[in-house]
Amino acid sequence: MTYLNPVFHYGYEAFFERCQDVGIDGIIIPDLPFEEKEEVDVVAGNYGIDLISMIAPTSKERIRKIAKGAKGFLYVVSSMGVTGERTNITTDIDGMLKEIRSVSNVPAAVGFGIHTPDQAAEMGRRVKKIFSIRKNGVIIFSNSI
Repeated sequence: MTYLNPVFHYGYEAFFERCQDVGIDGIIIPDLPFEEKEEVDVVAGNYGIDLISMIAPTSKERIRKIAKGAKGFLYVVSSMGVTGERTNITTDIDGMLKEIRSVSNVPAAVGFGIHTPDQAAEMGRRVKKIFSIRKNGVIIFSNSI
């Protein structure tokens, strides 16, 4: 995961060639809007790197569009705000996952605010129930990175 500015500064071609050289298969650029990713996505694809899309609770009408164009996996953002610990996750994760699943078979990983083993287990059960394939996941405790 990185922001767009370092990738831009390094140069798209040089950056993704280096990613390929060191064995990176996918990258998340959270400040790159889905509607503006084409230029970066083409260069990344030339080097076999998947540009991972994120779907946030605010995506609503964009969920299908983002899911249809997804590569690698989808990062499903579980809650609004900054990353870190949440007492409760109140987002309609099941609804988001069902919407994604209706248009895509790309694996999904739910993250952002998942901090405890119980939260991770619950999100894992939800993803497994809706996708029923093994290549899905839960992203936890990213604030320790």
